[in-house]
Amino acid sequence: MKLRPLRTRADRGEFLQLRSDNGAWTKPWDSTSPLPQQSMTFAQLVRFQDREAVEGRLLPFVVDVDGALAGQMHLFGITRGALMSGAAGYWIGQRWAGRSITPFALAMLIDHAFNEVDLHRVEVNIRPDNDRSLRVVDKLGLRDEGLRKGYLHINGAWHDHRSFAVTVEELRHTSLVERMRERE
Repeated sequence: MKLRPLRTRADRGEFLQLRSDNGAWTKPWDSTSPLPQQSMTFAQLVRFQDREAVEGRLLPFVVDVDGALAGQMHLFGITRGALMSGAAGYWIGQRWAGRSITPFALAMLIDHAFNEVDLHRVEVNIRPDNDRSLRVVDKLGLRDEGLRKGYLHINGAWHDHRSFAVTVEELRHTSLVERMRERE
């Protein structure tokens, strides 16, 4: 398993098929906009994510399992200055759920954010009824910071989210990948 960039030409067919096959699986948890928007083509999505990455606001990756595109993992809302933080978001195809791929990929993303991007804090915001994602942060031992009312627009409506976070100091000079393996 690895995290890698989304490729405009090489990943188009597989990405669109994966999203189509998993539409019902991810829809309850997919972020939406409260404002009317035109949908993006795949090429526009990749260009947008690449532009945001160049500007330092987004770290977009796909989750690659043995050469197959399994989902996406990204760090968004990256802030520098006194905060040095970002929030992680992800989705995984149903075929790969329950195999510890998502927690491992999230641990890799957070380790990358701390070690390569020099962030201090990463948060993950999860709807209280999303048991699978709550299990992901539990496996990683992320700190529960409480409930945020009406925090994100998901599946067409504003929803409360529980916030979880980790800072560099909490890892005590280890990686989150190592910490996850120790907890298993």
